[in-house]
Amino acid sequence: MSIDRYAVMGNPIKHSKSPLIHKAFADQTDQHMTYTSMLVAEPEFEDSVRRFFADGGKGLNITVPFKLRAFELADELTERAQRAKAVNTLWQSADGRIVGDNTDGVGMVRDIMHNHDGRIAGKKILMVGAGGAVRGVLAPVLAENPVQLVLANRTFDKAHQLAEEFMDLGRIEALHMNELKGPFDWIINGTAASLQGDVPELPESVIGAHTRVYDMMYSKELTPFNAWALDYGAEKAFDGLGMLVEQAAESFRKWRGLMPSTPTVISDLRAAM
Repeated sequence: MSIDRYAVMGNPIKHSKSPLIHKAFADQTDQHMTYTSMLVAEPEFEDSVRRFFADGGKGLNITVPFKLRAFELADELTERAQRAKAVNTLWQSADGRIVGDNTDGVGMVRDIMHNHDGRIAGKKILMVGAGGAVRGVLAPVLAENPVQLVLANRTFDKAHQLAEEFMDLGRIEALHMNELKGPFDWIINGTAASLQGDVPELPESVIGAHTRVYDMMYSKELTPFNAWALDYGAEKAFDGLGMLVEQAAESFRKWRGLMPSTPTVISDLRAAM
């Protein structure tokens, strides 16, 4: 019996949890597949992708710093990849064309709604940041019909440009940090500030007694953003570990036609941190 090959490409890649996650999915669903991590030198990315598929590889995840280049490389793009202008999942179609998708946004939305019993429909959402992480999740969040989605970013022009681009999908606007008037039902931190031990400069008024916060970054301890929010009275705080697993599950579904169960995988990863 042949064993299908999958991998994640990035630089750096040593820290990636994707091989552990996909091994758990494969064991759970009895799939005959391998999944490895591949360190790719930056000048060699496109050649590495094409060689992987030419050698019979079935699917790739793409991580930093190659998501934008994967978007450019793909012969076909899903609608959500077109919106995100970034690709984290690749496979080949029956006619050999490379197809690009972005599963980050649906991964975050599933984590919020299914793992944390959260609702987005009818809620006031504050999204902090205007980079690739935020761009990748906007369409799936707007598809859940929040009553309001506000973008706030240190550089207002970037947030304004992003809001204009996604305005056809729902009610979205950009505001300067000092214009924010809360409280919000959900505050989603799409900046990498937590990685540097920093917190976005938000007014305390964005937090209310029923505010839930979500940091796309994750760590063993509370992220700085989540600690800040809880200090100012947020009801609950979640990090992005579940998003990582859920976006992987969506990639797995695209490749294998099966949706794996994620809660045990998330809890096992959390316990191992």
